[in-house]
Amino acid sequence: MTASANNREDIAKKRVTILGSTGSVGTQALEVAKSLGFSITALAAHSDVKAMEGQIRRFKPEIAVLFDKDAADDLRLRVRDLQVSVASGMDGLCEAAAADTDIVLNSVVGMVGLKPTIAAMEAGHDIALANKETLVAGGALVMETARRRGIRILPVDSEHSAVFQCLQGSPPNKAVKRLILTASGGPFFGKTISELESVTPSDALKHPNWSMGSKITIDSATMMNKGLELIEARWLFDVAPVNIDIVIHRESVVHSLIEYDDRSVIAQLGVPDMKIPIQYALTWPYRFECGVKRLDLTEWGKLSFYPPDFKTFVCMDACRRAIEEGGLRPAAVNAANEIAVALFLNGEIGFLDIGRLVSQALDYPLPQPDGRLDRILETDAYIREKTTAAAQKSKR
Repeated sequence: MTASANNREDIAKKRVTILGSTGSVGTQALEVAKSLGFSITALAAHSDVKAMEGQIRRFKPEIAVLFDKDAADDLRLRVRDLQVSVASGMDGLCEAAAADTDIVLNSVVGMVGLKPTIAAMEAGHDIALANKETLVAGGALVMETARRRGIRILPVDSEHSAVFQCLQGSPPNKAVKRLILTASGGPFFGKTISELESVTPSDALKHPNWSMGSKITIDSATMMNKGLELIEARWLFDVAPVNIDIVIHRESVVHSLIEYDDRSVIAQLGVPDMKIPIQYALTWPYRFECGVKRLDLTEWGKLSFYPPDFKTFVCMDACRRAIEEGGLRPAAVNAANEIAVALFLNGEIGFLDIGRLVSQALDYPLPQPDGRLDRILETDAYIREKTTAAAQKSKR
């Protein structure tokens, strides 16, 4: 939908809260907000004092949060000349999420994003979601809260944004037969298990197409990222896992596709630039000029597609099994992955150990979900403990 002059005036009045503001998506979201004339209600990040101070002075939020308490104390001293409230910890994140605003963009990394998402929705705010773990671990709870509160969840991940954009032209009966999520294949596309045994964190952090944070980049290298996106897509679009496919697309130009009942396939294409899905989530249902490079297919020459290797990149298979089994299994594989990635980045386990630990999480006994946030958080803590112990045991 093309925006009229009145739409442009209305959209420029939008107030935005950004959780994860110093990360890759968060910093790009701030640039998008600035280009559209949005005001910033609140900013939150983990511990980057210098970056947060710069954002506060530039965007003048009412609330700023650093999850790390010592970092927040330092920030408070640095910005004491400004009219900004500084907070820390999970309470601070939830305070920022619930503050009076029009939309909350959640781009924090990991399970830590779940409680702020719930807090934002309970406060009546729409969500621009770039935090996969929110739906992976708490999909049923999050979607039920959204329905109860009348909240829109607008996807920011390029793959889910692509599906969302393709669905804008759906017929009244929807008629969606299949979702097709594309994956770059990461830095190790085509590698064998034996070739991956000696992979270092430095090797795994070299993504061919995207510039992302370390955790997400490792997830791309293991293909866990695509498994998480499969789970997220199941909840976002209410599609059975069996009807969600993954295809390797090295160029990252086709961001995802949908197949309708009549076998028509609709795709969303664009240069690999996160500003496009970020802006669409913040301005939906309208579109505005976006300062990214225009897609010229003649520059690419060809677009390639390959089947995923589930046997080598076992994290994808673990995620598919988790969402097919349901219950708290998705929360379990997510928790195991967060621990395993941290251990790998610290040089404590090998690259292939990540997939082993994630797959092992499917074997632990879990309680039945009861619709409570506490049950999800208890499962997360339990699996983190089991995964840490399993990693330590394997080193002996």
